[in-house]
Amino acid sequence: MATIKDIANKLGIAVSTVSKGLNGASDISDEMRQLVLDTAVEMGYASKKMRTSKTRKVCIFIENMDYENVEQFGYEIIVGFKLSAARRHWDVSVVPTNLNMQTQEKYDTYMLKNGYSGAFLLGFELHDDWVKQLGKTTVPTVLLDNYIERNTHVGYVGTDSEEGIDLAVDHLVSLGHTKIALLNGSKNSMVSAQRHQAFVNSMRKHGLEPEEKLMAYGYYVPDCAKDHVPGFLENGATAIMCASDLIASGAITEVVKHGLKVPDDVSVVGFDDLPIASQFSPSITTIRQDRIDLGKSAFLLLDGLIHDVTTSKLLLRAKFIQRDSTGPVKNRD
Repeated sequence: MATIKDIANKLGIAVSTVSKGLNGASDISDEMRQLVLDTAVEMGYASKKMRTSKTRKVCIFIENMDYENVEQFGYEIIVGFKLSAARRHWDVSVVPTNLNMQTQEKYDTYMLKNGYSGAFLLGFELHDDWVKQLGKTTVPTVLLDNYIERNTHVGYVGTDSEEGIDLAVDHLVSLGHTKIALLNGSKNSMVSAQRHQAFVNSMRKHGLEPEEKLMAYGYYVPDCAKDHVPGFLENGATAIMCASDLIASGAITEVVKHGLKVPDDVSVVGFDDLPIASQFSPSITTIRQDRIDLGKSAFLLLDGLIHDVTTSKLLLRAKFIQRDSTGPVKNRD
């Protein structure tokens, strides 16, 4: 473990200057402070407080995800994490991020400068700068629905997409559907890739060949349905599996715009079981992710990583919730 003296020797500067750089003192230049921080990260430095404090200081970074009220996907995940953290007297900060913030400062440098012992990242995509940097980080880090290979300091928490999608496809097939479409989320997301493969696997498991013209990537918002649902309907889809409840709500709206009924003409399935799923008309059949438990699991995983328990993946079981948006197949001309 590198010391302040080691950093000073490497840079050829005084120990006091290194200390000022690490502690955010105002009487050294920004350039020198950044050099000290970058060198400290390169040498694997961690402050004594970060290594030994019982009151951990950790951060939840959130991007591309709403989280400010109970209707939104990230809200209960953060609540679950904070509930577990409170029992251990951890200090949890929630920091919204964007691509600009990530280009201005390296992930490890930001963590060291702010004294964070670890972090939980929500809503990030594989091409984000910080996600790319996680391949070499030494900071204990947990990702939701993203995975970094060969780094024992990084873990992944999520819900079993393979099981969840298979439950939905099994339900639709039991109702007689064979022309099943998939309206997925963002293409630059690991969980979208997982759900695509899970859908293909489940269709083949049920003796059905997935059709390229009935599978599309969109975004995790209702509005993406207007770009893809018309094509699904033209190609004879009698059911649409959606990668989120928000997408499903948009799909139902788009089906109705085309003069069809849900579920009489087209069945729709969502994913997540957000409050909108039970409140929408018709209520949405969906795959439930227990978001409180996702947050609690992220805490357990991060706590383990901080204490050198190198867990790779932690997956929760999915649960099928049947409501009013699915029904027996109706042959359509």
